[in-house]
This record gives sequence, structure tokens and C-alpha cells, in this order.
Amino acid sequence: MREEKKIEENPKKKRGRRPKDVVPEYVLNKEQTKFFVDLSKDQKELELIQEYLLKANNKKHGGEVLFKDIALYAIGKLTVKDMDKLQENSLTEMEKVERSLEEFNTKNGVELSLGEYLLKKLNLN
Repeated sequence: MREEKKIEENPKKKRGRRPKDVVPEYVLNKEQTKFFVDLSKDQKELELIQEYLLKANNKKHGGEVLFKDIALYAIGKLTVKDMDKLQENSLTEMEKVERSLEEFNTKNGVELSLGEYLLKKLNLN
């Protein structure tokens, strides 16, 4: 009998340190069906959600309104501007500076380093 080797869909991950400039591509797990929201450290957001649930369930008829119902309704209302804002909020301060540097370099056709760019922006010359 011969053993047949299966072709792996996902290549093996390389070992060792990852270069600083390489950003791993986001891969969505389409098989994920459950999502968990941990609000233990976000007391204001937790209180807001609890308030919405109390308001939504303050009724005499119909079934219970769940967090899932509120979340699905809100997701349906997201716009392109909202997505841009979510992406902007996910950036660290340093990533915002680096993005600004890249935009400046492409706009002006130069290749300034981060230090040179900060000197120019802060007028420290």
C-alpha cells in the first residue's frame, strides 16, 4: 500500500521573530457561529446595554428582546462612515503617525524617515 500525502491548505507557520513591517493578513473564520462580548472592564458600555434591554423589554406583549436582537438591528444600520470610524479607532497612536508619514511621502514624492518627518511637522529645524 502507498501512502498518499495530503496537500495542506494552510502552509506551516514560520518559526522565529516576525519582521516589524510585515502585517499579517486578517483571515475570517467562516465556521465561527458564536461571538462573545466581554464588558467586565467597560462599565459604562455595560450599563448602556442594560438600559437598552430594560427599555426594549418594558412592554406588555411579545417575547423578550435579547442583546442579540439589539446587536443585529444595530449592525444593519452601520454605514461606510461608521466602518471608517471603527477602523480609525482601532489604530494605535504610532500607527496613526506612520500612516500620516506614508501619506506625506506619497503626496510630496519624498522618502522621509520617521524622525525627519517629525522634525518637519514639529518645526524643530
